[in-house]
Amino acid sequence: MMNNPPEGDPGPAIQARQLRCTRGTREVLHGIDFDVPRARITGLLGPSGCGKTTLMRAIVGTQDKVTGSLKVLGEDAGAPALRSRIGYVTQAPSVYDDLTVRQNLDYFAAVLDPGRAAAARRAATVDRALHDVDLAGHAQALAGNLSGGQRSRVSLAVALLGTPELLVLDEPTVGLDPVLRRDLWNLFHRIAAERGATLLVSSHVMDEAERCHSLLLMREGRILAQDTPDALRARTQTDTVEEGFLTLVDAAAAAAGEAR
Repeated sequence: MMNNPPEGDPGPAIQARQLRCTRGTREVLHGIDFDVPRARITGLLGPSGCGKTTLMRAIVGTQDKVTGSLKVLGEDAGAPALRSRIGYVTQAPSVYDDLTVRQNLDYFAAVLDPGRAAAARRAATVDRALHDVDLAGHAQALAGNLSGGQRSRVSLAVALLGTPELLVLDEPTVGLDPVLRRDLWNLFHRIAAERGATLLVSSHVMDEAERCHSLLLMREGRILAQDTPDALRARTQTDTVEEGFLTLVDAAAAAAGEAR
């Protein structure tokens, strides 16, 4: 049963109960339960193929064959009312290669905020997004000529145009050098602290867990733990989140063996 939040409390940004998803004949998510707190960065961590992308697609409403209960910002996942409230960045950059960086952002800004009267507001929004992702100096570059990391930052800038309440980022730092990774994580923290946005950030790089307020650790379509980094290390009596994760994996494997 899903408990209603107390009066005046908006509840978690995301709340899942007995969430399942099937792709073809294979069940990818196995009846998982979790909460994602508002105005915080939650890391969704686990090895490649564990179901992170499927879960994120379910949250933004683009995944079919999903059952169970999934509430996002108080609405059913995929509800039309959520379209302007969520920013989603996929692993593959979503940009037009034959347009410049600014033209890409101008196009998507016009979709979000149409009309001639909104032109000045759109220009300011585009300028802010370019600054956020440190691409102001590349605004006139063709997207097709950018590096992979720069293209990923253009996609992130597009997601930031609407000042979303929830940002869902699927492995946004893959392929980036350490300096860009650090800068992006600093940006994520500013977005959460200054704008009150909620961020769900997936990664298979365990050291990024240390940058999150809370963690969802996944393996084989199941949630192994939902905790803060400090609480996870304390509970598993380990020095790092990676060691804590491996401890949980070993414990789950031992329990499965005993069950057989």
